Amino acid sequence: MSQTRQYEAFFALDTRGKEEGNKETIERLEKELATEGAKVLQVQRLEKRELAYEHNHIKAAYIVNFVFEAEPSLIERLRKKFKLDEEIALQQYSALQPQKNKVRSGK
Repeated sequence: MSQTRQYEAFFALDTRGKEEGNKETIERLEKELATEGAKVLQVQRLEKRELAYEHNHIKAAYIVNFVFEAEPSLIERLRKKFKLDEEIALQQYSALQPQKNKVRSGK
């Protein structure tokens, strides 16, 4: 039996030739994550940034970060799916460490 975990998905969106339209792309990606079974908890829009290195002739990209809950088996499926997406230049997934509830003593 699998349990859901929290993940972070970092996407660098190819913005060449279209400065507008990132909002629609981000909404589409959020919807696709949900359709695949992820529960999106947070969307961080980090604006357009210059990449540390050129990737497929792309020097700058619009960065967006999703925090979501999902089954561990979903991550590989998302990698394969979004690899085919022409608007995604780069993608990276990280498992987040579970937050432990800290109990403070009342001194």
